Amino acid sequence: MIKCTECGYENMDGLDYCDGCGAKLAAAEGAAAPAAVAPAAPAAATAAEPAATTVDAISAEHPASVAAALESANEAAGQTQGEPSPSSEAKTGEIVHPEAAPVAAPAAAPAAAPHFKAKLSLLRGGRKGQEFPLDSGQNFIGRWDPETGSFPEVDLEQDDPEAKISRKHALIIIENGKITIEDIGSLNGTYVNRGNRLIPGTPLEIKAGDEVIIGKTFLKLVVDPIS
Repeated sequence: MIKCTECGYENMDGLDYCDGCGAKLAAAEGAAAPAAVAPAAPAAATAAEPAATTVDAISAEHPASVAAALESANEAAGQTQGEPSPSSEAKTGEIVHPEAAPVAAPAAAPAAAPHFKAKLSLLRGGRKGQEFPLDSGQNFIGRWDPETGSFPEVDLEQDDPEAKISRKHALIIIENGKITIEDIGSLNGTYVNRGNRLIPGTPLEIKAGDEVIIGKTFLKLVVDPIS
C-alpha cells in the first residue's frame, strides 16, 4: 500500500497518483529518480582510456617518432598562442652590437717627404767647398772603413788627414720636417755653433746656417726649399 502524503489515503501499489486527492504519490517520484541520465564526465573519461592506451602502445614501439611529433606540436601551439619565433625576434627586437660588425683598421699614413733638400758644406779642414747631400732618415758621419763595417753617408776620410774623426762619429736624422744631430760616442766630440760638446745619444735640432764641428773639420748645414 502507498499512503498519500497529502491526504493520508492508502492507495494500491503501482499507482502514480492518489485516488483520494489526485496528488503525485511519493513512490512514483522515487521510482523516476533512478532513470535520470548519468553525468557525461565519466563517459568521456571512459572514452579517453582507449586513446591513451593506443598512444602508449605507439610510444613503446616508436619512442623517437612520438617524441618528435609531440615537440613539433608544442612548438606550433606556442606560436599560435602568440609566442614570438626566433626569426621574428631577430627582425623586430634584435639589436646588433657595434662590436659584432668588423671594422677595418685605418691604413697607416705614409711618412711625409721633407719639403726641402739638406746638405753639409765643408768650411775648413780638407776639401773646402765639398758638399755632402743628406737623405731623409738617418745619415751617419764618419770615415769609411770596411774592416770595422763603417760606411757613412757623410764620408770624411779624405778630409781628415790627422784622423781626428771617428769611424762612426755622429748621426744626422731628417724626420717630420726636422733635422737633428747627435754624437754616437766619438773620441773627439761633436759641437754645434761652437757650443758645448754634445752628450752622446742626445739629439739636438739644427737649422739652416748652423755650424757643425767634427774633430777638426768644420761643416755648415745648408737647407734649400723644394719649389
